[in-house]
Amino acid sequence: MTHSHSESDHTTVCYDTRTTAAKDDFGTDSDENLPEAAEAAEAPANGQQVETNLEKDVEKGTPVNQPVAPVDPNIVSWDGPDDPANPRNWTKAYKLMNVTLVSLSVLYVNLATTMFAPGASIMKAEFGYKSSTVEILTVTIASLGFAIGQLFVSPLSEVFGRMPIYRVSAIFYLGFTAGCSRSTHVAEFLVFRLCTGLSASSYMSTGGGTVADLLEKQERGVAMAIFTAGPLFGPVLGPIIGGFVTENLSWRWTFYLIMMLAGAVSAVSFTIMRETNAVAILKAKTKRLVKETGNTNLRAAGDRQIPIKILVSHALVRPIKFLCQSPVVFLISLYIAFNFGVTMLLLATFPSIYENTYHWSVGISGLAYVGVGVGCAIGVFIFAKFSDRLVRPNNGGTYRPERRLILMMFVSPLFPIGLFIYGWTARYHTPWIAPIIGTAVCGPGAVVISSSAQTYMIDVFGPQTAASALSSITLLRNLTGAFLPLAAPSLYEHLGLGWGNSVLAFITIGFIPIPFLFYRYGEWLRARFPVSL
Repeated sequence: MTHSHSESDHTTVCYDTRTTAAKDDFGTDSDENLPEAAEAAEAPANGQQVETNLEKDVEKGTPVNQPVAPVDPNIVSWDGPDDPANPRNWTKAYKLMNVTLVSLSVLYVNLATTMFAPGASIMKAEFGYKSSTVEILTVTIASLGFAIGQLFVSPLSEVFGRMPIYRVSAIFYLGFTAGCSRSTHVAEFLVFRLCTGLSASSYMSTGGGTVADLLEKQERGVAMAIFTAGPLFGPVLGPIIGGFVTENLSWRWTFYLIMMLAGAVSAVSFTIMRETNAVAILKAKTKRLVKETGNTNLRAAGDRQIPIKILVSHALVRPIKFLCQSPVVFLISLYIAFNFGVTMLLLATFPSIYENTYHWSVGISGLAYVGVGVGCAIGVFIFAKFSDRLVRPNNGGTYRPERRLILMMFVSPLFPIGLFIYGWTARYHTPWIAPIIGTAVCGPGAVVISSSAQTYMIDVFGPQTAASALSSITLLRNLTGAFLPLAAPSLYEHLGLGWGNSVLAFITIGFIPIPFLFYRYGEWLRARFPVSL
């Protein structure tokens, strides 16, 4: 419900800003971006039942834009359905600008994850340690920071909004990156590297929520393709740049370069970006109205007024609840996590493999990432081109979030195929282009798996509850990205590149039926296994 406060007499007019509901296959109504709906509104809208004691479900089915009697005159909401303060009513250009800036932040964070990879062996020699596992950990430990930090960032963004969290995180990220650049011992470096992951987790965990804040369900395909390009292209482009920077300057300059990029993007973001979280916007509006009217009983629609301590405790438990209670979230999270972990394993080991097998220099070895980069670019194009088209109902049909999985069903097999090609062609007597072609084949599969699954989660659970569902994905993904690559030295030593990568490919093949399963039974599973928060 929407209440408009007149500046002259402070009277309240109530509007219904939601679109006419469309019935899905379970007879529930499709709901849109309502601040008062928060988590409960959009979840049942798509067939997924999310039971929560934090708030009650809102009613559905009221005709669009019809004035109705106020339920509570002290509830502050939008000034009608076309309120320009509502992020859903911003211009397409400004929405795209916000999504692009968040995506650029995600890009430089992920660039930093692997840009240092070509210099890891040089730092190893400089600092005097011998463990190959520690060498890989210097690259992957940032992912552990992502996993831990995102558990705390989401609830804080509910209280303070997205922009304050983005700004504070950017400042700390710059400081910790500076610490990495000036480290003189591997333990010191690992601490700063972990902290960069902690501070960067805000963009990784809430960026998808920003997309959901701004765009309707059937408009998110291109935006999510842009957003997910960062986690996919960043780790690929990072070593290409880092190899030449390390060879011609030093490994420390990889962090100087990241500081320059992060500082530039942050400066533009601080200037241009605005708050997109509906509840945070309405809380600011409520604060202004309380000051103007003296009415201390006013409160923002959707503001649950829950203490931060409780929000944080819920945020720590929610990802586990989603993983334990929802087979959809669990299997999707497991699929993305293993896919990401294998990708990070490949990216963390490319330099040593190409330097040792083909005797490439540190700078040239960074070019080994071009193949997977081209593959990822193709994957982004495929997803951006077809995702929204496939999800639109035909001939007045019903909207089904499971249609987001169609691309995943047919493109995901490319990932294990590429692993087989890479593993069995990375040999000194095989042309260097052959394993690069293998990694290029992996690229589209990696992009489409990640983008389709995350967009599916957003469409199923809605902007607010999707943050918790996505945190489950992010938690498993980053833990796997941090620790699975540590198995690479032992895996390749005992099995070799051929059978080592084949083992990973066979495991990946075991995940291929998941989108087919959910396309057929996803709605039934979501109704059968409601998530109690």
